[in-house]
Amino acid sequence: MNPFKKSNLAGLVAGIFCSSMFAASAQADALKIGMSFQELNNPYFVTMKQALEEAAKTLGAEVIITDARHDVSKQISDVEDMIQRDIDILLLNPTDSVGVQSAVVSAHEAGVVVIAVDAQAQGPLDSFVGSKNYDAGYQACKYLAEKVGGKGDIAILDGIPVVPILERVRGCEAAVKESKGLTIVAKQNGKQERDTALSVTENILQANPALVGIFSVNDTGALGALTAIESSGLDVKLVSVDGAPEAIKAIQMADSKFLATSAQYPRDQVRLALGIALARHWGANVPASVPVDVTLIDRAKAASFSW
Repeated sequence: MNPFKKSNLAGLVAGIFCSSMFAASAQADALKIGMSFQELNNPYFVTMKQALEEAAKTLGAEVIITDARHDVSKQISDVEDMIQRDIDILLLNPTDSVGVQSAVVSAHEAGVVVIAVDAQAQGPLDSFVGSKNYDAGYQACKYLAEKVGGKGDIAILDGIPVVPILERVRGCEAAVKESKGLTIVAKQNGKQERDTALSVTENILQANPALVGIFSVNDTGALGALTAIESSGLDVKLVSVDGAPEAIKAIQMADSKFLATSAQYPRDQVRLALGIALARHWGANVPASVPVDVTLIDRAKAASFSW
């Protein structure tokens, strides 16, 4: 059991909807669940996928999983295909919060229960389950500000234009603004990918040799940034969001420049989303959104943390 405190609301909702799942499990053998991911080249989403498959197996339900590979046109096509295959529930992790709207509308019109997971989507959703992303960015950058003494130049490794990424950046910027001596001198898109983030960070470091810190919108990008920082020999501190196993391991290393990550709970998110979807499918009223807490994990906490 993870020792870190999670959202009380999340725990309550999980209990309620897990009861719904098991009470109606006799009907679930015909249930068909689709989940469209923005990507599966990321341990965070792989963990979410595994948790969904485990839960669906318990229910005896069929699961269809697709990977949009950050291509909104492919995601829309994938969803349309799942609708043709008569899914009852769509769990949607959008690669573009706005661009995916037509897929949400199509699923809704087909009578499919639609729950956005991790990233918000426009359109007639039944509910949204996701982390408190503003808090994630704020906590990480507040910690970074403290560790650099509240002054100096920092950079932000941005990502794709979905609500969670925008909120993380907004939270980080708010924390930076509170530290009067900090200045954001660069904000560039690392595309949440390791290789891209490495290259982008190299360019940022070359252009800003006085840099003292970097905030990455996710751990995969942060690991690329970490390689660039280590190669540069500069004393640049790094924080991020996710809680990925490799990031947690890097944070534990002696003298690591990777100081902390605002950890999410991918297993909890998808289980909550499925529970809410099932309740809605069987006629219950459900909350419009369920925010899930994040936890800042630094070196002191990293040894006992896992998803």
